[in-house]
Amino acid sequence: MKLKVYADRISQPCRAILVFCKVNGIDFEEVEIDLSQKQNLSPEYKEINPMQQVPAIEVDERFKLFESHSILRFLACAFPGVADHWYPSEQFKRAQISSVLDWHHSNLRHGSGALVYYSRIAPLFGQPLNLKAAAEAEKVLSNSLAKIESFWLKGDGQFLLGSDEPSIADLSLVCEAMQLELLDEKVRERLLGQHVKVQKWIDNTRNATQPYFDEIHGVLFQVKESLMKMPSDGGSDETKIN
Repeated sequence: MKLKVYADRISQPCRAILVFCKVNGIDFEEVEIDLSQKQNLSPEYKEINPMQQVPAIEVDERFKLFESHSILRFLACAFPGVADHWYPSEQFKRAQISSVLDWHHSNLRHGSGALVYYSRIAPLFGQPLNLKAAAEAEKVLSNSLAKIESFWLKGDGQFLLGSDEPSIADLSLVCEAMQLELLDEKVRERLLGQHVKVQKWIDNTRNATQPYFDEIHGVLFQVKESLMKMPSDGGSDETKIN
């Protein structure tokens, strides 16, 4: 199958798709959609994804699909050679992974994405910072990290749901958590420092998907370097998110 992945690597879900493809040896063409230049709003891209968001995929120039979790499920099932642990054929395990993915969108993603956007990167997209919105997002994020620590990371397993091998849920959620790298270091430490199991899980998933994880996340650290030259969200009492 001829696969195109429409993506902007600054996007957490896009990074998850790209890492998954590379780890599993899926041949694809990456088509950059620059969100900062609003390329996702072009008429041409609207033909690919009417919702005008990333990521999206196109298979054999006839099948189009958007929503990152649906894409991950499709790739895990449709392409040969993908290890079963990513999206197990056993229905009970598969349902549990789906429950994590559904939880993700209204919890971890909602908190992490909004916090980073409103406290750090909104100006890159022509929008002002909104520290009130960021503070509300931080509450959601803190609760989400606590749930991962106390519930989703079960037993002695290295990955979600007590597994010894990563699933598409691990990859999706860890790529989300990596977005916190864009925060001021003091803020990031305040959020993650108390969650030892979460930090270990991030490291486990990162290590399990090397060298592609760091390759795909390279753009994130480039943006981080640029942001370090800008006013910090945690650098003064006036701007600190409590």
